[in-house]
Amino acid sequence: MRAFNNQEILEIALWQSAIDAGCRSSDFLCPENVVVISRTDPAARKYLELPFSCQLISYGNNIVASVSEEYQSMVSNYISRFTAAHCFETPNFHVLNDVLTEKGQRLCHMAEYFLPDLRRLTALDCPYPLRLLGQADFAPLYTEAWSNALCEKRKELDVLGLGAYDGDTLAGFAACSADCETMWQIGVDVLPEYRRQGIASALTSRLALEILRRGKVPFYCAAWSNLRSVRNAIASGFRPAWVELTAKSIAAVEEMNGMNS
Repeated sequence: MRAFNNQEILEIALWQSAIDAGCRSSDFLCPENVVVISRTDPAARKYLELPFSCQLISYGNNIVASVSEEYQSMVSNYISRFTAAHCFETPNFHVLNDVLTEKGQRLCHMAEYFLPDLRRLTALDCPYPLRLLGQADFAPLYTEAWSNALCEKRKELDVLGLGAYDGDTLAGFAACSADCETMWQIGVDVLPEYRRQGIASALTSRLALEILRRGKVPFYCAAWSNLRSVRNAIASGFRPAWVELTAKSIAAVEEMNGMNS
């Protein structure tokens, strides 16, 4: 088993973000903003739709904007107008959204990503017995109840899971997807009647340790407003690492909003 430390985990995340964005890992540590032209890369996270039209990424130092050439100038003007943190929030991002809309794009996903803090990550107690699950066990679990833990569209990436069982009832379930070579993403669901018992944090922390034992870096993603998910990440021994703001076509956004049906 590979022994990681926090700095190595951060460096792996920076390296992967650089692959995804088409930049250098050191670009995220610069005091100045960086704009690069997005491109496809077979080593990028599997669920990303590359090349980006506009993707803003920040590890807290600056903004790296990965964009198509068409949007390079407008995005450069935007990220130079406001501070890095304010570029990811209202009212400021309406400025970017307005110019993108003229080109058939809209701001879409706002996500915060978490990495394990090895000073805090530990196997938390669970009030129910736990069972390690693999791909062969996942087939009946591709339902709405476990839609955060598993992704039916990318079943082949779901590689490892951990279930909490109340007798024969699966009360809570965490699973991870092999989104890239070095990093596996954790998702977790708990049935409503079993929440507020520490099941989610127990599953998340223990699955993170299982991932580390396999020589991979676990990571966790939450919308900034999903406080229940953010609290679980922190309680499980994770800490905020980077944020992303993604633009997509107006048609894609409307489809997500159920406006094309």
